[in-house]
Amino acid sequence: MTFLKSWPEFEKAVEHLYLANPMKVRYTMKYIHSEGVLAVKITDDVKCVQFKTDSQSDLKNINALLANLMKHMASKEE
Repeated sequence: MTFLKSWPEFEKAVEHLYLANPMKVRYTMKYIHSEGVLAVKITDDVKCVQFKTDSQSDLKNINALLANLMKHMASKEE
């Protein structure tokens, strides 16, 4: 489990992971106070992608990405 360095790389990896197996994907967020960073981990129990940031613009990107994921997870897809 390594942390991806760039936001576009992380976003593409998350999209690919979710589209490959939408029923198994889940995410967690953790604020690491000692480092002053937010860590996001998205996994399907086989593959795991992680991203750390202390940038305000990245926090907004994370918020938008997770809102989009939640919208897809909550929608009825048959």
